[in-house]
Amino acid sequence: MKIFYAVQATGNGHIARAKELIPYLQRYGQVDVFLSGNNSNLKVDLPVKYQSKGLSLFYGNKGGLDYWKMAQELSLFNIIKEARELPVDRYDLVVNDFESITSIACKIKRVPSIGFGHQASFKSKLTPRPISKDRIGEYVLNMYAPASKYIGLHFEQYDNFIYSPIIKEQILAANPTNQGHISVYLSHYSDEVVASYLNQVPSQRFHLFSSFHLFSKKEKTVNQRGNIIYMPIDNALFTQSMINATGVITGAGFETPAEALYLNKKLLCVPIKGQYEQLCNAAALQNFGVPIVSTLKADFTKQIENWLNVTTQKKLEIEWSTASIVEKLMEEAASLQEQKEIIDPFELNHLSLKFR
Repeated sequence: MKIFYAVQATGNGHIARAKELIPYLQRYGQVDVFLSGNNSNLKVDLPVKYQSKGLSLFYGNKGGLDYWKMAQELSLFNIIKEARELPVDRYDLVVNDFESITSIACKIKRVPSIGFGHQASFKSKLTPRPISKDRIGEYVLNMYAPASKYIGLHFEQYDNFIYSPIIKEQILAANPTNQGHISVYLSHYSDEVVASYLNQVPSQRFHLFSSFHLFSKKEKTVNQRGNIIYMPIDNALFTQSMINATGVITGAGFETPAEALYLNKKLLCVPIKGQYEQLCNAAALQNFGVPIVSTLKADFTKQIENWLNVTTQKKLEIEWSTASIVEKLMEEAASLQEQKEIIDPFELNHLSLKFR
């Protein structure tokens, strides 16, 4: 079997998940990766055969999205051109982890695909949302990368096609300890902004991971200043820090909160401003007893102190192993092969005609 696996490289979660998933997919055949996006901080150690700048999200340094940079990077003409050239029709199975070019390519070439990953879980109306829904956010979650079928991942099994988070083997095999520090990863804020608050809790030690390094954006070593140890972005380093931490402060993404809850670490989340998916995750995390901080402001230091003193949270239980999730994925793939007709998930005729 030849498997085409589209990986969204916006942020680190999709790549981290792909690293865990690919060895299981390779049990069923050859896996070729299409990497789309250019702003992940993780080292990409994947069988990448195709690559694109894609449609990437970029963040400022004060908690929100950088819409100007996102607009500068967007080229609709190139996206359609790349979609036409992407050889999805040469593969037995297309697995799409929220990647739009692959979705367009499958539409144009009438190739069925399976939408896989966290975003796929939002195809269910039962998946938690914030009290105030965002129509544009809902549209993006539903129409950014439509597929023929879906395998969703979330904190709990809200629907029959939603399964457990894929947790790294290093986390699954860990013996968590409490060495007294807090692991902090807030990539949507600069180190200077985050440190200005952490310095106000001098009795607490912090490990601060960020792509905006206080000393140098090219800094590759560990540096300490006061009660903060500044760490370069490194998957293994962050994982080890989290395993031995008292708690974790991070955005309201998916992979890192899932790992923290699985390790039964205290968790505090600061969602990225303007990113609807993180607001949805925040709604789900509140059901675990996780405090949500909308933005860093004057009382953030007090919120940290309260969280350290009184927070109790529910541990994340893993009901589906990675191997069993891949088995379900292959069952869906087999059912796609049996179908004689595939219903188009969305209409792009006007785009395909325009760029002929």
